[in-house]
Amino acid sequence: MVDLVPWVFTSGWASGVNAYAVVVVLGVLGRFAGVDAVPAALQRTDVLLGAAVLYCLEFVVDKIPWLDSTWDAVHTAIRPALGAAIGLLLAGDATTVAQALAATAGGLSALASHAVKAGVRAAVNTSPEPASNIALSVAEDVTVAGVISLAVVAPWVAAGIAAVLLAAGVAIVITVASRIRRYRQRRRQRLTSS
Repeated sequence: MVDLVPWVFTSGWASGVNAYAVVVVLGVLGRFAGVDAVPAALQRTDVLLGAAVLYCLEFVVDKIPWLDSTWDAVHTAIRPALGAAIGLLLAGDATTVAQALAATAGGLSALASHAVKAGVRAAVNTSPEPASNIALSVAEDVTVAGVISLAVVAPWVAAGIAAVLLAAGVAIVITVASRIRRYRQRRRQRLTSS
């Protein structure tokens, strides 16, 4: 039960970034690497195929500036819901209260990391070149796969990394948002003084 906390937080954080990748990585680790902590529902063939198809779609869409922000807007409900569902599945045979707490924690951590991802992506989309968008998308996918895989052998370390990445992301979003506000204020002042 102690390892449930880092598993739920880590999978929730990762679900907020790319929920389909989380399902694929967890399902493959459970099915082919024999990781007992992965719920049987995530190892099913239909779940793995569906998640893989959706991951491939997200992989392409996530590289296209502005289309990725539209995708993120649609997934504002989907990613936290999947984070909550994975948290609930990870809780397994726990008491009803523990299951509810796991689902809530998974959903909230997914919502938080999704908000960070969407905010960072909106800022990156203002860049005139597409390379930064592609690099960021690939980095997100690699990070999600790495942190989820690390959770198998060192759940608390993975949760720590997820927490640091979430905190750093929040700090970046706050900094970028304040700079954008200051830029808009200066621009309005110049336009009104002209």
